Amino acid sequence: MIRRVDPLERLTAATRERTAAGLRRTLRPREPGHFQSGTLDLASNDYLGLSRDPRLAEGAIEAVRTWGTGSTGSRLVTGTTGLHTALEARLAEFTCMPDALVFSSGYLANLGVLTALRPGLIVSDQGNHASLIDGCRLARCPVVVTPHRDVAAVDAALDGARDAVVVTDAVFSVDGDLAPLRELHAVVRSRGALLVIDEAHALGVVGPGGRGAAYAAGLAGEPDVILTVTLSKSLASQGGAVLGAPQVIETMVDTARSFVFDTGLAPASAGAAAAALDVLAAEPALAERARDRARRLAGIADALGLETTSPAAAVVPVIIGDPHDAVRAAEICSGYDVRVGCFRPPSVPYGRACLRLTARASLDEAELTTVTRALTGVKEQIGPYSARNAEATRR
Repeated sequence: MIRRVDPLERLTAATRERTAAGLRRTLRPREPGHFQSGTLDLASNDYLGLSRDPRLAEGAIEAVRTWGTGSTGSRLVTGTTGLHTALEARLAEFTCMPDALVFSSGYLANLGVLTALRPGLIVSDQGNHASLIDGCRLARCPVVVTPHRDVAAVDAALDGARDAVVVTDAVFSVDGDLAPLRELHAVVRSRGALLVIDEAHALGVVGPGGRGAAYAAGLAGEPDVILTVTLSKSLASQGGAVLGAPQVIETMVDTARSFVFDTGLAPASAGAAAAALDVLAAEPALAERARDRARRLAGIADALGLETTSPAAAVVPVIIGDPHDAVRAAEICSGYDVRVGCFRPPSVPYGRACLRLTARASLDEAELTTVTRALTGVKEQIGPYSARNAEATRR
């Protein structure tokens, strides 16, 4: 008699293991009245508070009226409209880069640039986002992962390499710290390599008027610098882009599979992103306000004895340690009507589970007081992070 094997048992067992380790994820749909419900949202990436801005809504609506609801095909067939090329020109102008190419997501932009460049070697910071890690894997070349923000290690990895690419987040997505871009660029230039900078958490927040970390570091427009950006955070839309020299963009159009074989960005998203750039140009102080609110959030956590970092942009982590405790801490915040991110392995190393608070330019004093109450509840019920907690988690 043939024993029937459950083809899903392996997945069921893995789910049980994740549950026991405190690593299960659940979807929490927002209701239509979420923004009027009284809940303070510090979990989103809406850093400038533009996701409900009527100017962006009108930009999206006008794009749909003009171009329809979908792009109708890949960018190389029917999916490129005048709206896409205008957005690319605006992005290049705003970031002071020579040229730009819009993808349907920032994730796909990162996959596209790292695979299409066909590097002989990629040197990647260990704190890089998952999309960059996946791009490294798909590039089918040797990859050296260097310690976080370690310029000397990058230099050593490049010794003797040809056609090398160094890739880093500008602002790291969990710790919120800034990459040493000037120092990395000096090493890259001395070694004849290329520097790819993911500006996902920097665009709209870092630098004068939110023009990004590369601009703030004086690297915008350099021929050996390539940027990737997302349109889904500060620009409150959806999509991504690669920015760089014309030769880089031509290579993307010809060979980036996540561009060539993907449906073009929907007109509504392109229209909303273009409108967001108009808002940023008209209100450059939004970027500094977002950074100020991030510093205020970090100051609240620090004053309570909770471990945090000095934020370079809008991301503020509060280190909890144990994944189960991190989930409980997020639930405590929810009890105060504050929604926060909860990051656990593999998003962060074991022993470093954390709450991630994301600042918004429009946060007011009453909302900051609410955050203080919520984090006070976390301190009282869970206590501050300690190395002992981290070691217990690793065991």
